[in-house]
Amino acid sequence: MREEEKTISSDRIYTGKVISLKVDTVEIEKKGYQKREIVEHGGAVAIVAINDNNEVILVKQFRKAIEKVIWEIPAGKLEIGENPKDCAIRELKEETGYSADNMKLIHKFYTSAGFSNQKVYIFLATGLTAGDNNFDDDEDLEVHKIDLEEAYNMISRNEIEDAKTSIGLLLFNKDLI
Repeated sequence: MREEEKTISSDRIYTGKVISLKVDTVEIEKKGYQKREIVEHGGAVAIVAINDNNEVILVKQFRKAIEKVIWEIPAGKLEIGENPKDCAIRELKEETGYSADNMKLIHKFYTSAGFSNQKVYIFLATGLTAGDNNFDDDEDLEVHKIDLEEAYNMISRNEIEDAKTSIGLLLFNKDLI
């Protein structure tokens, strides 16, 4: 097993608001040169927000990439140099209006390391206090309180299809955190 690939050159193809795309030429020992297409992303946070009634705060929103409305836990992208916990606090308030007394990192993962460096930090938010949301200009969300058991059933019925949401909800276990 090779531990590293030596980058010979890197060509930036696109730089956008959310992602950048580059193509690296790499040298692989005894195999020559190959191309690697890489989507660069600054990272994101996702929040499993649980209220005192054992309900999870979910949002429904349209996602253009899949052309449908889906259920998600609140989430958002990290700003350059932003601390993930600070981002989670900000995104929870912006998307749902809720503030949390407790915000704890419970997991972090790469979404698809085969072609992207995007890392998602999942936080557990408890001690929720309702307030007014502050959507970004390009956001149109519906905020819902869903019983935690019903949320698990929604995963089983494939009504929740978003990976970060499924991972966050399935990780939520009071014995583990």
